Amino acid sequence: MIPIAVYGKQQTGDTIQYVLAADVGGTKANLALVQVEGLKMQLLKRKKYPSQEYASFIDIITDFIQDVPHKPGKICVGVAGPVINGEVEFTNLSWMVSEKELSRETGVTAVALINDLEATAYGLATLPDEDFTVLHAGNGAPAAGNIAIIAPGTGLGEAALFFDGRAFHPFATEGGHTGFAPRTALDYRLLQYLQQQNKVVSWEHVIAGPAIYVLYQFLRDAEKMQEPEWLTKLLAEGKDPSAVVSSTAIEKQEPLCVKTMELYIRYLGYESTNLVLKMKASGGLYISGGIPPKILPLLQQPAYYAAYCDCDRMNDLVEAVPIRVIMNDHAPLFGAAYYGAHGI
Repeated sequence: MIPIAVYGKQQTGDTIQYVLAADVGGTKANLALVQVEGLKMQLLKRKKYPSQEYASFIDIITDFIQDVPHKPGKICVGVAGPVINGEVEFTNLSWMVSEKELSRETGVTAVALINDLEATAYGLATLPDEDFTVLHAGNGAPAAGNIAIIAPGTGLGEAALFFDGRAFHPFATEGGHTGFAPRTALDYRLLQYLQQQNKVVSWEHVIAGPAIYVLYQFLRDAEKMQEPEWLTKLLAEGKDPSAVVSSTAIEKQEPLCVKTMELYIRYLGYESTNLVLKMKASGGLYISGGIPPKILPLLQQPAYYAAYCDCDRMNDLVEAVPIRVIMNDHAPLFGAAYYGAHGI
C-alpha cells in the first residue's frame, strides 16, 4: 500500500466510519456504502447505474440512499470533470452537481466532490500488491518520487501524486484534453481525419475507449482497409463497437482490428511518456480506467513499452519508472471513501 496523506496527515486510525462513496463518469455511476476503519475498506452495499439514463445525479443518489444498512456520516463523490469551488459540470454528461445541493438533498452535512482520477489516486492507499499487474519493474533500484496515473475509459483521465519525502499528495489534472501530437505520416492523416469532426484533436480523441472504434473507422474508411462481412454483421448487432474491435483483435487476430489496436497501444504509450515526463514521475506510472484490464494481453506485448520508451533524450528516466496496471475496479470507490473518511 502507498502512504497517502490527506491535508498533510497520513491516516492510520481505527475508528469505524460509514461513507457513501461514488465514482461517476459518462457511462456509469458506481455507488457504494463503505465501512472505513483506517485503511480497511468493506463494501456494505454497491450498485451501478447507467449515467445516461438519469436526468441528474441527485436522482441516482436519492435512489441509492433510501435503503442503505447504515446512514452515511459523510459523502464523497469522484466525478469525471474539474471540480471548482465545490461544483462540477461533467465533461461527458449534461449534469451540474454541487456539494451544497448534495448536502441539502441527502441531509448529510459532510460532503465532498473530488475528481475521479484524484479518487483513484487516493485509492492507491488501500490496495494490496495483488491488485496490480506489473508491466515493467523499472530499471535499477526503485526511485523515490512523484507518481502518475493515466486512465482511459469513457474519457481520458490523468492525475498525479506529489511526493514530499514521506507521503504522497494526490492532485487532479485535465491533461487528457491537451493536443494530440502526430509523429508519422499515418498519424498526420489521422489528425486531418479527426479535424473534420473536432476543432481541437486531443489525446482523449485517440486514447479514450470510444477512440478505438474511431481509429477503426479511420483505417476502414480513409485508409481503405478491408472489413470482412462477418465483422460488419457483428458490429451491426448493437454491442459496444470499441469492445468488439479490441476483443476481435485479441481473439481472432483480424488484420483491421489488429492494426486498430496497434495504433491505440502506440498512442497510449506516447501519452504515458508525456505524463511521466511532465510530472517527473520517478515513483511510478499506474494505468487505470475501464479499458486497460480488458486489453491487458495487448499491453503485455512489447509494442506498448516500445512506444513508451520512444522519447528521445529522456530514455534513462522513463525506463527507470515502474509501470503497473490497476486491476481492482473498486479503486475509485475506495479512494473516494478514504478521502471521505479522512479528508472531510
